[in-house]
Amino acid sequence: MHEFTFKNNELYCETIRVGDIAKRIPTPFYLYSYKTLLDHYRKIRRAFSSIKPLICFSVKSNSNLAVLKALVKNGAGLDIVSGGELYRARLVGASPEKIVYAGVGKKADEIGNAIKFGILFFNVESEEELEEIQRIAHSMKKRVRVGLRINPDVIPKTHDYIVTGKGESKFGLDFETAHKIFNSKRRFPNLDICGVHIHIGSQILTSEPFENAIKKVLSFLNKERIPVKYFNIGGGLGIVYSLENPQTAKSFAKKVLPMLKKSRLKIILEPGRFISGNSGVLVTKVIYTKRTPRKKFIIVDSGMNDLLRPSLYEAYHKIVPVKLAENSSDTSERLDVVGPICETGDFLGKDRFLPQLNRGDLLAVMGAGAYGFTMSSNYNSRPRAAEVMVIGKGFHVVRRHENYRDLTRGEVIPRVLR
Repeated sequence: MHEFTFKNNELYCETIRVGDIAKRIPTPFYLYSYKTLLDHYRKIRRAFSSIKPLICFSVKSNSNLAVLKALVKNGAGLDIVSGGELYRARLVGASPEKIVYAGVGKKADEIGNAIKFGILFFNVESEEELEEIQRIAHSMKKRVRVGLRINPDVIPKTHDYIVTGKGESKFGLDFETAHKIFNSKRRFPNLDICGVHIHIGSQILTSEPFENAIKKVLSFLNKERIPVKYFNIGGGLGIVYSLENPQTAKSFAKKVLPMLKKSRLKIILEPGRFISGNSGVLVTKVIYTKRTPRKKFIIVDSGMNDLLRPSLYEAYHKIVPVKLAENSSDTSERLDVVGPICETGDFLGKDRFLPQLNRGDLLAVMGAGAYGFTMSSNYNSRPRAAEVMVIGKGFHVVRRHENYRDLTRGEVIPRVLR
């Protein structure tokens, strides 16, 4: 599943002790396993190899340049949702013909830059957006490919905040609106409306919601006799954080491949968490222990500004000591692992059973490779953590730890206040 394992009671990332990395890199820091990252990408590529899909890694899940370069170098495309992500894609040498661009709020300059770069196509989320792309394409004298993101009104079992394919969601177009657009393509002479796109949510553990969404879209295309070339089935495959039993890439492919093969469309997938989630951990240090009449707290040097998911989604991440003491299970007790942020919601884990911990001990927050650093912030004026990647027998800082000067870069005190 991943390359974070215990050997002789010490946590290793591939062949390197995490504790040794922490002697060189100040905590907190994100630590990525290159091997795990590529293993998970290759799993989904193998599972769908019979239809040779375009696999576009979801940049929003982990946008570190080293992560993106590793995947692009091994054949992946990229799924982007902003001009900043397009900028990152260009920096790592991504082929424009392997880039798809989603998101409900694309700005005019972002659209123009993407057209200029020659991306494969935009996934369009509203009629006004389609009209804006047409306007810009016309002004640039370009013909641009687009796909319509369809909201299939399918509700998977996952957290409400990461459901994106139900009717009241802000994402995508209903079938009636999509049909109207396909029937009025002459209004958009600079656009080649050649695809459809779905993305129903994230951390989805079973195939049924995907099957339902794919069936609904293919039925719509067949019934209305709509000619398209591409079918982008999105991402959203779940991973193991705790006791989940998610479908494998192989089992998922087995369920949906018959429908996709029959469609004879060019298939695009947009996995993010499935590839990057278990390829990373957040390494943090115990700075205090605190006991109250009702609770014991382990206070660490990372918080909700570093890893927002527990606070935002009440998400569970397994937390383990980087070094286990002998018979550590005999001294386990219930406690909360909390950070230094001045918010009650600042926690990494509640009601966890962990062994005796002391100041200076290291903990690893597992499954933090997706939506970890990308959602981090400078709240409470805290510098963001470093990112480190183990490649082969060495480790590399792929993003340095921010300093206090980074916090105020770009800020100016007006002369009138001096």
